Amino acid sequence: MWFFSKMCTSKARLDGKTVVITGSSGGLGKETARDLYARGARVILACRNMEKTREAIDDIKNNPPSWMTKDEYKNNVGELVIYSLDLRSLRSVRDCAKNLITNEASIHILINNAGVCGYPYEKTEDGNQTTLQVNHLGHFLLTLLLLPKMKLSSPNCRIVNVSSSTYIVADIDFDDINLEKAYSSFFSYAQSKLANILFTKALARRLKEADIHGINVYSLHPGIINTEITRYSYISYITQIPGVKFCYWLFTLLFCKNVEQGAQTTIYCSVDEEVANETGLYYSNCSVATTYRKTNDSEYAEKLWNVSCRLLHLEPEEDFNAFLKIVARQMMYLENTNLKMNVCRY
Repeated sequence: MWFFSKMCTSKARLDGKTVVITGSSGGLGKETARDLYARGARVILACRNMEKTREAIDDIKNNPPSWMTKDEYKNNVGELVIYSLDLRSLRSVRDCAKNLITNEASIHILINNAGVCGYPYEKTEDGNQTTLQVNHLGHFLLTLLLLPKMKLSSPNCRIVNVSSSTYIVADIDFDDINLEKAYSSFFSYAQSKLANILFTKALARRLKEADIHGINVYSLHPGIINTEITRYSYISYITQIPGVKFCYWLFTLLFCKNVEQGAQTTIYCSVDEEVANETGLYYSNCSVATTYRKTNDSEYAEKLWNVSCRLLHLEPEEDFNAFLKIVARQMMYLENTNLKMNVCRY
């Protein structure tokens, strides 16, 4: 509920830090970008729609977060940069990663925020169900590709995976992870959000076992927010009915957070000093939350990791450092074409 919403109270500055936020042309991603830009970070908006992202840049530059005055905003902000990223295409993910690795001196914070909800059944050019690839597989691959750069940028690096409490109703059928036998847009979304949490836990374990320090991993539930993520769902249709529209408006007024409130837990995981020594945990309302069901099953998380690797045509490897080198070599082999320089500075 909005009246129980906690705000991130950390005053941490991010001067000299580089932050990558996927899906930051609107909604929670844009509000997160606004906050971190106000803290002095070089904020990279990794997005699909360039025109919409340029509009987001203008909005961010002209409107400070609620905790900062316009006068302060003029002199204490960071930098805004756009990179092209379409998570529906693994080629685009590799291109974006290659551009980031080539052009950025360092990457300190990666926020895997982009997502779709209520998407109709459709497969990407890579053969994966769209919701699974956009919400999980694309971020899984992007994270692996950027980890070597983040290792060079450590300590105090963070990977933040935006999940959802809908994971509670999900289970993963590893024999039918693309839900070809029986598709439900809501269950597909919930499954992808469960995957975000499992990925967080599995990655945190691998980083620890590989003796890679200075990179912490977080997953979170932002709360119930009425954002554009529902544009493909049944909600966008039923709310056109006058009576339903009023009831939905009343529900959102009473129970939903606005986008600034919804972005607070993402911001908290990205900047708060107290969580700097935590990793692999799940957060809600700017504090650690308990996870349920399959999220605490390490074998379940390992199975998802292995299936995700194979969907990306990667062979799981026990030696995580060696595995990251294999991932990097695959990127160079598959993308041995002209480097796309889809970078705009503002």
